[in-house]
Amino acid sequence: MIEALTLELYLERWAGDLEERRQVVEAIVALADGCRAIGERIRRGALPGGFACSNSVVALGQANFDTDYAAHGLLKEALKVAPVAAMASRLHDAPVALTRGAALLVAVSPLDGSASIDTNAAVGTVFSILARPGEKTDEVSPDEFLQMGTGQLAAGFAVYGPRTNLVITFGEGTHCFTLDPDMGRFISTAQNVTVPPTVREYAINAANYRHWEEAIRMYVDDCLSGSEGLRELDFNMRWIGSPVAEIYRIFKRGGIYLYPADMREGFAQGRFWQLFEANPIAFIVEQAGGAASTGRTRILELKPGELHQKIPIIVGSKAEVEYVVRLHSDPYPQGERSPLFGRRGLFRN
Repeated sequence: MIEALTLELYLERWAGDLEERRQVVEAIVALADGCRAIGERIRRGALPGGFACSNSVVALGQANFDTDYAAHGLLKEALKVAPVAAMASRLHDAPVALTRGAALLVAVSPLDGSASIDTNAAVGTVFSILARPGEKTDEVSPDEFLQMGTGQLAAGFAVYGPRTNLVITFGEGTHCFTLDPDMGRFISTAQNVTVPPTVREYAINAANYRHWEEAIRMYVDDCLSGSEGLRELDFNMRWIGSPVAEIYRIFKRGGIYLYPADMREGFAQGRFWQLFEANPIAFIVEQAGGAASTGRTRILELKPGELHQKIPIIVGSKAEVEYVVRLHSDPYPQGERSPLFGRRGLFRN
């Protein structure tokens, strides 16, 4: 019988005797413990000690739920034993101090898609691990988190669904682990996974069609036109309001996820948190051979201007993301479409 490759054993082999790697390992193990605790609460649902969608609180311009703050608390508690100086969360306007003088920083979206908990849909946790720049003082400034995504030491997300899955990268491929409920440990179930290049699915909230810029509407029109249209392919559209679930599906079946900027008030710069969601997801997907862009710029090359910077995100199979980027830069390339055809679609005349 082959011994199961646990997350701890995998991390031990990756770190070796390198102190900097061992610190990252401690942070990952702590985050995995926090995710395991969150998953257990979600599994219990409305039962005592469980997570159920409850009171909503508007913070930092967005509605959050008691479950978001409970998940934040579990991650904070788990990270107290790791060499992490501070944790920044999408729920709070300033980083939360943890271990004084430690070398690492962690940015988290504690419970992504929390509004879907009461429908029993998959939700998740997203995290990013960064090195502290400069001198390791006792006080952590929010500016220390304002790093380009290319500087991430590691990133990951947990998906809480029929199974609890953990997807991580250290910049050396993307790897998947599944929580064994009997052992209470994450077990390696796929190493060096790749995003399938074939695309037949796209995920976007089509209710916002009238608010999108032309390039996004063109893309969706092309997909809706199916085999009779420019793409000569029939597509399925998905949207469940849980980004981590959408991204995990892309790892299994290929495709693309779009949360573009639009003309609604407060959406002009997009609605994805760069530090807490877009950067770690982009890192994970790129390490699996996919791509992530705002539609104009590679996400990992953008330096955030503030802790709660929001940006658009287009992520998934590389060729498909590049196609959407091309529509932003040149909607009517020679030989692909005429301006007349390009401005017509199933929703436009």
